[in-house]
Amino acid sequence: MPEIVQLLASPVHRYQGRPADGPAPAPPHELVEEIRIRADLGVVGDRYFGKPAHRDASVTVIARESLPPGVDLRQVRRNVLVAGIDVDNLVGTVLVLDSGDGPVRLRVNRRAHPCAWMDVAIAAGAWRELRGKGGVRCRPLDDGVLRVGPVEVTIVDHRG
Repeated sequence: MPEIVQLLASPVHRYQGRPADGPAPAPPHELVEEIRIRADLGVVGDRYFGKPAHRDASVTVIARESLPPGVDLRQVRRNVLVAGIDVDNLVGTVLVLDSGDGPVRLRVNRRAHPCAWMDVAIAAGAWRELRGKGGVRCRPLDDGVLRVGPVEVTIVDHRG
């Protein structure tokens, strides 16, 4: 059964400047049990919420199967960590997640490429290891709530 493993809504950018300088401190409570999503705006309380430059990429999703053991959303800075969903192959589709509060449609627009910060946040070589499996960037099409736990998944394929 697919599940939502973790959710992150962080008001701060932790990876700014040079990776050699290290990340900014993590704010308390950025890992949450539920997130509120607003259509075309993103995750309420997140650093990219309502930013015009990020409208098509305001919700990020990554698969637990892509991450090394012990790594979570605090290191990779994605919003939704799922298990049992091959998200990296969903570009061009609409991913529909329902964790019990109704469906939330996410248009999967492009891959979320890892950056050099991964070598600092996870371990040397992580940047290279995550290439091609760094998750996806999505535009939310609905207002809704996602919660940690089991999730019903529907994929609407518009790729033809």
